[in-house]
Amino acid sequence: MYTQEVSEHFHNPSNVGTIADADGIATIGSVSSGEMIKLTLRIVDDVVIAAKFRAFGCPTVIACGSVLTELVSDRHISDAKTISAEHISQALGGIPEDKMRFTVYAEQVLKNAIEDAQVSI
Repeated sequence: MYTQEVSEHFHNPSNVGTIADADGIATIGSVSSGEMIKLTLRIVDDVVIAAKFRAFGCPTVIACGSVLTELVSDRHISDAKTISAEHISQALGGIPEDKMRFTVYAEQVLKNAIEDAQVSI
């Protein structure tokens, strides 16, 4: 059973889409594998001023992408780098063990997008 937070983020996800000319872009998984999260970031003066995601998969992967954009927005890059799978799970009211891989995907896509932004700057 999904928590209220997971259901809310699945039915009404935040920040869905793609940022044109994003500073950082990363994708984990693929549509063909049935599980994917793509994250785009806009970063100004080392602060994430916007984050958008696209996801494909079960309600949990969509909820993880949605809550990730909320957690990272308006954070300094050094703070954003500390967001972990555990933080994502807690923000969603807990994730069942068999779905925890999606919180790990969300953490990794964030770290990859930040790295992409720092390489391109």
